[in-house]
Amino acid sequence: MKKKIALVTGANKGIGKTISTELINSGIYVIGTSTTLQGISTIKKTFKKNGIGILINFLKIIEAKKKIQQLIKKFKIIDIFVHNAGIIQDSILLKMHDSYWNDVIDINLSAIFHATKIILPPMVKQRYGRIIVLSSVSSYIGQIGQTNYTASKSGLIGFSKSLALEVASKGITVNTVSPGYICTDMTKKILSSKKEEILKKIPVGRFGNTQDVAYVVSFLSSKKSSYITGQNIHVNGGMFIDFII
Repeated sequence: MKKKIALVTGANKGIGKTISTELINSGIYVIGTSTTLQGISTIKKTFKKNGIGILINFLKIIEAKKKIQQLIKKFKIIDIFVHNAGIIQDSILLKMHDSYWNDVIDINLSAIFHATKIILPPMVKQRYGRIIVLSSVSSYIGQIGQTNYTASKSGLIGFSKSLALEVASKGITVNTVSPGYICTDMTKKILSSKKEEILKKIPVGRFGNTQDVAYVVSFLSSKKSSYITGQNIHVNGGMFIDFII
């Protein structure tokens, strides 16, 4: 049987690396992106024969779009698209450089618009697809010094809900996953400096790990999740519980 093919952005470390490994363990061939040659080397060592790494920098969007188009030409279709790539450039709004705002919005939010426009048509043609977008608990509670990051992650939720409605009849599901405090290289510094303060806010009493997120993404990538679309799944140990009255 033909293996399903997944594209995972930001696959060389942290959550993206663990998601990729989980998908590979499920029998999926993974194309992972990184912005550095060192990251591509990590992907090759991790994926072995179960996938490939591709150098993509979403700040260079014309080049990035060409590379994704080349992937479609080569593989014909991307069955699963996981948009995980993201950066933080923190500053309070009064002191935030324009570049901090633009870079975070371009990589975290605008990238999914450009990538999905290329990936979506073959999904529609085969009437099957899974799109999973990594947002953040910050979208719901905010964070001081992260107006750019929070705006980008909130935008992903709105994007995903609207796209889910547009493609639901085509057998394509679109969902977001919002991690809380997950132990990664990006969060290591803040988690260690404010450990006790943050843990008091998490009912389960621990920080999350990348596998906690990867399990959810793997499920949403599978046929078992075919009746779930337009949803945002929180993975935060209970620090924020979404509800609708």
